[in-house]
Amino acid sequence: MTSPATVTPGPAPDPAGLLRRWRAGGQLPRQGPDAVTHVERLPARDGVSVPWPDWVPDQLRAALAARGVDRPWQHQAYAAELARAGRHVVVATGTGSGKSLAYLLPALATLLADPRATVLYLAPTKALAADQLRTVAGLGLDGVRPACYDGDTPQSERAWIRQHARFVLTNPDMLHRGILPGHNGWSQFLRRLTYVIVDECHSYRGVFGSHVAHVLRRLRRQTERYGRVRQQAGVPAARRGGVDGRTGAAGRAGVDGRAGPTFVLASATSGAPEQSAGQLTGLPVTAVTEDGAPRGAVTFALWEPPLLPGARADTEDLTPARRSALRESADLLADAVSAGVRTLAFVRSRRGAEVVATTARRALDEAVPGLGARVAAYRAGFLAEERRALERSLASGELLGMATTNALELGVDLVGLDAVLICGYPGTRASLWQQAGRAGRAGREALAVLIARDDPLDTYLVHHPEAVFGRPVEATVLDPTNPYVLGPQLCCAAAEGALTSADVELFGGAVVKQTLDELVAAGLLRRRPTGWYWTAAGRPDVDLRGEGGAPVQVVEEATGRLLGTVDPGSSHFLVHPGAVYLHQGVSYVVDDLDLADAYALVHAEEPDWSTHAREVTSLSVVSVREYRDAGPVGLFVGDVDVTSQIVSYQRRRIGSGEVLDTRPLDLPARQLRTVAVWFTASPAALAAAGIDPADVPGALHAAEHAAIGLLPLVATCDRWDIGGLSTASHADTEAPTVFVYDGHPGGAGFAERAYRAARTWLGATRDLIAACGCETGCPSCVQSPKCGNGNNPLGKADAVRVLDVVLTNLPQTSADQPSDPG
Repeated sequence: MTSPATVTPGPAPDPAGLLRRWRAGGQLPRQGPDAVTHVERLPARDGVSVPWPDWVPDQLRAALAARGVDRPWQHQAYAAELARAGRHVVVATGTGSGKSLAYLLPALATLLADPRATVLYLAPTKALAADQLRTVAGLGLDGVRPACYDGDTPQSERAWIRQHARFVLTNPDMLHRGILPGHNGWSQFLRRLTYVIVDECHSYRGVFGSHVAHVLRRLRRQTERYGRVRQQAGVPAARRGGVDGRTGAAGRAGVDGRAGPTFVLASATSGAPEQSAGQLTGLPVTAVTEDGAPRGAVTFALWEPPLLPGARADTEDLTPARRSALRESADLLADAVSAGVRTLAFVRSRRGAEVVATTARRALDEAVPGLGARVAAYRAGFLAEERRALERSLASGELLGMATTNALELGVDLVGLDAVLICGYPGTRASLWQQAGRAGRAGREALAVLIARDDPLDTYLVHHPEAVFGRPVEATVLDPTNPYVLGPQLCCAAAEGALTSADVELFGGAVVKQTLDELVAAGLLRRRPTGWYWTAAGRPDVDLRGEGGAPVQVVEEATGRLLGTVDPGSSHFLVHPGAVYLHQGVSYVVDDLDLADAYALVHAEEPDWSTHAREVTSLSVVSVREYRDAGPVGLFVGDVDVTSQIVSYQRRRIGSGEVLDTRPLDLPARQLRTVAVWFTASPAALAAAGIDPADVPGALHAAEHAAIGLLPLVATCDRWDIGGLSTASHADTEAPTVFVYDGHPGGAGFAERAYRAARTWLGATRDLIAACGCETGCPSCVQSPKCGNGNNPLGKADAVRVLDVVLTNLPQTSADQPSDPG
């Protein structure tokens, strides 16, 4: 919640000077060429403030002034006016621009004016909701009564919150599992619900976003059921017109005439925010994108770790060609902390965050005993009390450095950070800028460094800065019509109250009617003249995040102590028998994984090796949705069945990456019906391009790996959201084929985006492989850490020839234009 009074810089370290020192050699424990491939300087920007809207109560103005907020920024006031007029609005401005004030102004003003009104706040993470609770409670406003209602809320407090809290902060998971199924107990709150705040709404993408879209529709359904056609108590009708003269009552009616709460959404800068917010809520949404907040200057560097002397990257054991991005990040974090620069290091995985924090602590303690205590790891899976303690320590300055997963990417107020290290491209430009924006939030000079992993996409980006700095942020991808989302969500809605014909339109129209017929045929719903009824005694068990069941608890066998949790979808990879599991710098080895009862038993051990699971996959085509016939080349998108199984794991020496051995695993196979994009090329065309038939498998395999790595360039996905398969002759296509599929049941919209922008996607893939300086393939171009075949066979040069054949024949579409990258 920034304001003109909170951005005056005070004495601080010089982050840009730290980068200059690193480039000159500094104190980093290595020598070699400059690792920086590009430096982008983002200039400081002045803010534009405006007077308070006249409807803001004096009590609220005084409370904000006491916290240094003397006047709102222009975008804050404009968005607040829209919401006050009953217009659904999304504020899509930069990190640190004070989006929270844009939604707090109308929400808190209404709570102060109408003692019966209520407000619901939704955040994607518990940490963000807890942070917002501190903000609202800290204002000390009489009668607002804010409270968090999530999985960490004691049972003894929940009844009081349901009956008395007026500003409830929660997350979509609790709304789905704890509030809507028990809506009778929330009837008073729902009847008086005035605003629904959806924070960090750009994070609701893919399958998770599609589920949340239906949870919000279920919420709208219940607020209508409890029948409060809301008006703003105590505000004369003549003053409810807002910025365009619409009345409050009219503005609060949805496009279908249903009355309900006003939705105010906050998003990182993203493409087409009004479209994404409209998909999420099912309502017409106005976007506010002009950022009126000031911004300190940012130095943004792209950093490629150096090649390892004498390392070979063209072997089956995936020996790294470059210094590990984790080790590079740990060294930079340690050096920044030793210089007094408050730094956050974002790391892609839980284990990676632990490795970076542990390595940095060791380096600092060797230099100055005890200094390592000022660095910690932060990630999902920690217990609630651990997370809160770490947040407090970082905010107070007790911790100078922290290695975190994206759990701290969203919204938590971290004013005072000087630098951000981003260990590996986070998958989307939206996340990249969100993470980079965590530094300099007090208006100070800031440093952001993207440290490339030995990975095709990272390698491409650090050598193509225009793909980072010269393109707009992607649009959020979600698909509420996904049958694996729509069917279960309709069951949830029916369990909360019989579905009616009016609900068919609310949840999506014709596709909903068809899905309801299928649910009736399957015996899940019963059709009666008054609607569709849930048939079972219990509630539907639906996981919003697509993780397939309860979290797997990680338990220390000797003591019975719960260390943390792992989502079930990752358990086969992270806590299989023999896996190394890290928790707050302490290393454990997994003794047993019980999938039925969802627990893993571990013992403390400090091995000198890490573990890497290996997976095998088969795929069959179910149906083709669309295709392009391009002579010897075909491009398709459709439904596929994927069978995958973790069959073994490698133990690799820490530091060198040397493979010690491969050990078998006996884990169950997993089935997935999803959406894929695939291309075929005729054997004759490949032969004409100079590819020997015996080399086709390696050529396709290499092209597949690189294509998976580059897909996040055109779709809002992560390479771990997608999978692939290639074959010299697939049974269903009868041709050499490369498949890339969404790793979520029913698909998440990524394959469709790849199909639309195929030339952009495959062209970048071809250019990356051709430009890589290795001889036969390396992790920077065609090797993959996920490969179940040990990266064998791979044909780097032939992969370029395959892609040349595809690109020569495949016509360009409008989605391939540079103006539409996301």
